[in-house]
Amino acid sequence: QVQLVESGGGLVQAGGSLRLSCAASGRTFRTYAMGWFRQAPGQEREFVAAISSGGDTYYTDSVKGRFTISRSAAKNTGYLQMNSLKPEETAVYYCAATPAALYLSGPSTPGTYVYWGQGTQVTVSS
Repeated sequence: QVQLVESGGGLVQAGGSLRLSCAASGRTFRTYAMGWFRQAPGQEREFVAAISSGGDTYYTDSVKGRFTISRSAAKNTGYLQMNSLKPEETAVYYCAATPAALYLSGPSTPGTYVYWGQGTQVTVSS
């Protein structure tokens, strides 16, 4: 069992930066892949970025060059550094985790992930 708790959301002006954190419980977290998704009101949950247990990263095209996903095995924590934020990126951001074997079926698909955090609100003002 893995429990995930996001933090770091808030209000930022367009062009600003935020770093989201995802604290995980469980000693096996380092063997899990992790992803970040976002969901705006009235819209479907959207893939943002993912990182495998080995550190390979994967991003949706719209955030490449601006967002960075990372993880710390020592701290059992994952991160999403978001730079040059845009108003249309206002959403609830969720972290998710899944065993490595399931991750191979599709890192950008919500159904790939077994565990989810409660989400953190990110609001980007224009």
